[in-house]
Amino acid sequence: MEANKLKDIGTRAPEGVNKEETIRETEKIIKDLDELQNLLFAESNHSVLVVLQGMDASGKDRTIRKVFGKLNPLGVKAYAFKAPTEVELAHDFLWRIHMVAPAKGTMAVFNRSHYEDVLVTRVHGWCNDKLAMKRMNAINEFENLLVDHSNTTVLKFYLHVSHEEQLERLNERIKKPRKQWKYNKQDFAESDLWDAYMKYYEDVFEHCNKIPWTIIPADQKWYKDYLVARTVRDALEKLKLQYPGLKK
Repeated sequence: MEANKLKDIGTRAPEGVNKEETIRETEKIIKDLDELQNLLFAESNHSVLVVLQGMDASGKDRTIRKVFGKLNPLGVKAYAFKAPTEVELAHDFLWRIHMVAPAKGTMAVFNRSHYEDVLVTRVHGWCNDKLAMKRMNAINEFENLLVDHSNTTVLKFYLHVSHEEQLERLNERIKKPRKQWKYNKQDFAESDLWDAYMKYYEDVFEHCNKIPWTIIPADQKWYKDYLVARTVRDALEKLKLQYPGLKK
């Protein structure tokens, strides 16, 4: 993706995509994923890291439930990265990330990730451009380390929700009882900083793209889940995983 083009990428499914057919196809893909994840676990030669980035209310939690929730929990773990703790701040910014990188045979799903250290920190002025560039170089080296030395497939997704849809979902957290637990007034303050976030996301896409990003239209939850599931399924199929034979 070229820098400064995020605003030109659609946030909805292309016209003519059938919702019900897509939902049925997603269910088939998830069944395929279940078998592929079992192969991954049995072979124990590869690992998979799925990074989900996106603005508040872009659907990261739902995608983890819908796409990965039916897989064997012994081989799939999800991690949510919030503000660093005092212990985490006493180490380098990648310390808490590296500790939960997936072991061979397993899959890790990150709800937010190491990229927060060059996104929210820049939006709020806690990290200047010079430090951000050093961190992005370190991120590139870290991801290359996982790929080159741990047989890790790294899949990076940006869930591309429109500002209008985000605000609608944030307001639902006030109105709908089953969603009120998610309400955080700070989310609206962060939403007001939309343009700054878009600027720094585009900078990330430009400087951290050796392992490419997949931009996922996220205004329609069913279409978002389908694209993520399909991309992960296709990546696992390319590994040509095999069950080990009997041990002699």
